Amino acid sequence: MWQQLDEGFWQKNRTSKVDDVTEIVSGIIDRVRDEGDAALLELTEKFDKVKLKTVAISREEIEDAYEKVDPVLVEELEVAAYNIQRFHEMQLPDDLWLREVEPGVTLGVKSTPLERVGCYIPGGRAAYPSTAMMTVIPARVAGVEEVICCTPAPVNPAILVAMDIAGADEIYAVGGAQAIAAMALGTETIEPVQKIVGPGNVFVTSAKMMLRNVVDIDFPAGPSEVGIIADSSANAEYVAADMIAQAEHDPSSAAILVTDDKKFADEVGKFIEKMTEKAERKEIIEVALKNSGYIIADSLDHAIEIMNDMAPEHLCIQTRDALDTLSKVRHAGSIFVGPYTPVAAGDYASGTNHVLPTAGNAKVSSGLNVAHFRKTSTVQLLTKEGLQSMASTIKKIAETEGLMAHSKSVKVRLPSEKKQGKK
Repeated sequence: MWQQLDEGFWQKNRTSKVDDVTEIVSGIIDRVRDEGDAALLELTEKFDKVKLKTVAISREEIEDAYEKVDPVLVEELEVAAYNIQRFHEMQLPDDLWLREVEPGVTLGVKSTPLERVGCYIPGGRAAYPSTAMMTVIPARVAGVEEVICCTPAPVNPAILVAMDIAGADEIYAVGGAQAIAAMALGTETIEPVQKIVGPGNVFVTSAKMMLRNVVDIDFPAGPSEVGIIADSSANAEYVAADMIAQAEHDPSSAAILVTDDKKFADEVGKFIEKMTEKAERKEIIEVALKNSGYIIADSLDHAIEIMNDMAPEHLCIQTRDALDTLSKVRHAGSIFVGPYTPVAAGDYASGTNHVLPTAGNAKVSSGLNVAHFRKTSTVQLLTKEGLQSMASTIKKIAETEGLMAHSKSVKVRLPSEKKQGKK
């Protein structure tokens, strides 16, 4: 069960599988485009074994969900929602900033929220009310006017409550690639959105990738994963606990320890075996551990180099000088520093976002944040003096490119400069 891996294991085994389902997903997208709501209802009955009259969730159903959920859970969801909102409010940019960079030349950026976005909330093996809050709340903080959610039927009451606490405007009981197609293309019931965010299985990810010419997306997000950098100072039981926690997500999940101490790796392995035997989701964990293991690095710096190449979704750092290690990390979705910072803290309560790029996409993508829900426009404001200061640069480059009207647009504003040139 506890296996030593070579450095290339991650790259060989964490590649996206979206190409494997392209034909199926393409067919689903075509059906939703052509048949609208009828396709959603038929596909929901086929894949989720639920027969619905409509995919829209009513206010009455949401109120009923509150009656079915433990009141203590409602209170804790509200605590988590507050923490998530607080953290994401820290990310808010100024709506507009302007700066005079030289006399008469003022430059800046105007930031505006998207108008309508869609959040995909996974279902299936487990209910994820936390993901509802991680997607909806940042959109709300960003100022998005309309936030809708899609999640597979039957909708878990806890997810309904979480979406309501987070502030979702519309909720639909539809999952899979058909949900992504509905949000991107629109149906009789679901109006199209500008952007789709949220994790999902390979069908969801494939649909997001295939519809990028129609709708913006956050990033590809596949099976969950954690990478851990640890040295001999780390607590082996804590490391094992984080690896088991990641493995219980899904059989396709992965947990990789990179350490410069073989004895420590062996100790972690013993804890993993004990914890797996007692785990409630033992069958899932055992399969996920086949995708997992440890890598022995030549040094701590080598361990960091290996992890940067992996670019894991979650990165845990348990080393003697964890902040020094952190300073050398370049690629990771979300980073958990020190022995008392389990991934579960970020999953549920600290306020950081748990919707993160996987399969190495952290090399080029950031985890979900307020910026995903806003767009920027550059702003420039020139006085006559400011235009004069750059007139020669504009005209010379424009005329070199053969765009004489560009040059003329400057000359017409500076007639005195033309007269001076004739003298």
